[in-house]
Amino acid sequence: MGSGYSKMKKQAKQFQEQLAKMQEDMQNLEVVGSAGNGLVEVTLSGEKMVKKISIKPECVDPEDVEGLQDLLLVAFNDASKKIEENTPGSGLEGLGMGNLPFGL
Repeated sequence: MGSGYSKMKKQAKQFQEQLAKMQEDMQNLEVVGSAGNGLVEVTLSGEKMVKKISIKPECVDPEDVEGLQDLLLVAFNDASKKIEENTPGSGLEGLGMGNLPFGL
C-alpha cells in the first residue's frame, strides 16, 4: 500500500470535509419564492422545509380560494427552484472529486 493509498485517503478526507461544509451551507440557506407580484411568499430552508408563508390581505378572496392555492403552489415551486440553483451540481465534479478511483 504505497503512496497511491495515502493519496486516496487524503482525497477521501477532503471530500468528507467539503461534503460537511456543503451540508452546513444548505442548512443555513434560506430562499424566498413569490407569486402574484409578491402577494404570496414562501420561505424555505436549504433542506426544503417551509419556514414562513406570507399572504398579503388583498390576496384573500373567499370567492377564489383556488386562486390562492395556485399562488401558494407557484411560490413554493419558485423557492424550490432557487434552492436547486444554489445547490452545487448533483455530481462530485464541483468538489474536485471526479477523479477518485472509487465510487461514492
